[in-house]
Amino acid sequence: HRLLLENAEQLVLVCGRREPYLRRDGAAGLGVLRAASLVVGLDGCIKAVGQADVIRNEFSEATFERIIDCSGKCVLPGLVDAHTHPVWAGDRVHEFAMKLEGASYMEIHQAGGGIHFTVEHTRKATEDELFASLQQRLGRMLRAGSTLVECKSGYGLNLETELKMLRVIERARKSTEIGISSTYCGAHAVPKGKTATEATDDIINNHLPKLKELKQSGEIHVNNIDVFCEKGVFDLESTRRILQAGKDIGLQINFHGDELHPMKSAELGAELGARAISHLEEVSDEGIVAMARAKCAAVLLPTTAYMLRLKQPQARKMLEEGVIVALGSDFNPNAYCFSMPMVMHLACVNMKMSMNEALAAATINAAYALGKSDTHGSLEVGKQGDLLIINSSRWEHLIYQFGGHESLINYVIVKGKVIYENERCETVGSY
Repeated sequence: HRLLLENAEQLVLVCGRREPYLRRDGAAGLGVLRAASLVVGLDGCIKAVGQADVIRNEFSEATFERIIDCSGKCVLPGLVDAHTHPVWAGDRVHEFAMKLEGASYMEIHQAGGGIHFTVEHTRKATEDELFASLQQRLGRMLRAGSTLVECKSGYGLNLETELKMLRVIERARKSTEIGISSTYCGAHAVPKGKTATEATDDIINNHLPKLKELKQSGEIHVNNIDVFCEKGVFDLESTRRILQAGKDIGLQINFHGDELHPMKSAELGAELGARAISHLEEVSDEGIVAMARAKCAAVLLPTTAYMLRLKQPQARKMLEEGVIVALGSDFNPNAYCFSMPMVMHLACVNMKMSMNEALAAATINAAYALGKSDTHGSLEVGKQGDLLIINSSRWEHLIYQFGGHESLINYVIVKGKVIYENERCETVGSY
């Protein structure tokens, strides 16, 4: 066997009956075992979870590559970040000052800033430069506890640069330990010199056929298709055409909707069988009901509303209506946050989620939003051995300590292999 984690003070299962997601009532009963152990096999999958003495007897003859004493510590599933834009060049720190002075997202966008500024720099950057910065960013996400991350293209807006970004994501998928779900987001903005209709036609007639070809040859693995459905960007009809064309080549629908204006994106997503919709600050009541019925996950992004001073997404209403609520960091040049523990904290404080709901949203439900909750998102036998050990006797410290993950996360483990071991934890003592 590869790994034995012994005698954890708390082992947080999240769920224990192979649930593909947790709604509000399910998240309330978060499974926590005390004095528990866990075994990961050489195939990287969890072989046993249970009381420490039972596991000790069962595996008394077994050999392990590594044994970690988790006394006084907590074991949790690796966190899943369901929405990031991690491939780009040219930061937008100068725009932060403009925002603080009161400029809106769309004002900056129309002045040639925002997405267009990043597009310009990303087009000029080489594949190697983009890959180096992506690796660095993924490393920071991993050290903050994320073991599976959704990664979007979308700062190319032409076929050549979008493919460059997707190749960079593919290289990272093959060469880094962190799990990656890849998203084609060519419809992130309307490129300069084109109308939304022309951009839509270009994506459907040129981008997607090329993507299909590269997918079939195995050169690039793309999982999801995304569109920024927004007033002044892609309207509902353009969005529908692009998402349907993506679905037709086997991509999961996972798109930006109802962020700055109510667009009826949620209703559209439910109708098209979308796996997930992100943002939803301006979602309608009908949209919420439609998403709950269609089992379409809401990927809420507390950093966005916080940074842009928008109204917060209605997490409580969604939970009460039975929507599957997930979380993402929305890491991008506009919301520079790598840390899902900080995202969970913001979700609890600003969106009024409970800590149990936030943890479910950042594990099993975020995995569901990526179509991966059968293998990720909880500590159950048969699932991939992705987990965190935190240097605290209560798991809630991961959310309670705002920005405290740097000294709190002791180990990050992917497929039963220790990927990150934090020296700091040994010097500071348990929290």
